[in-house]
Amino acid sequence: MAARIFYEKDTMTVFLDGEIDHHSAAIIRAGIDEAILASRPGTLVLDFGGITFMDSSGIGLVMGRYRLLRALGGELVMTNLPESISKVMRLAGLEKLGRIEEREVTV
Repeated sequence: MAARIFYEKDTMTVFLDGEIDHHSAAIIRAGIDEAILASRPGTLVLDFGGITFMDSSGIGLVMGRYRLLRALGGELVMTNLPESISKVMRLAGLEKLGRIEEREVTV
């Protein structure tokens, strides 16, 4: 599991790759939270384009980042969700926490 973090103006984009499970989610969560607290972005974009598997830990990952961003006055965007993950996110109601966009973000 890898999470590459990029900044552009007031936006922090996290490109996620591989699998999100209980073990990897804890590592990703710590890295993203550290970066959020250091830069205080207005927008956090979680790009799921490279995710091949995600269990319920991925939902928890999104919910926790939403809570942190909300406390700091920021917004959450989820993008490039594979179809199966998009379905799970929508069933969990995560579109109420942030925007789900189908866009290509390149670095």
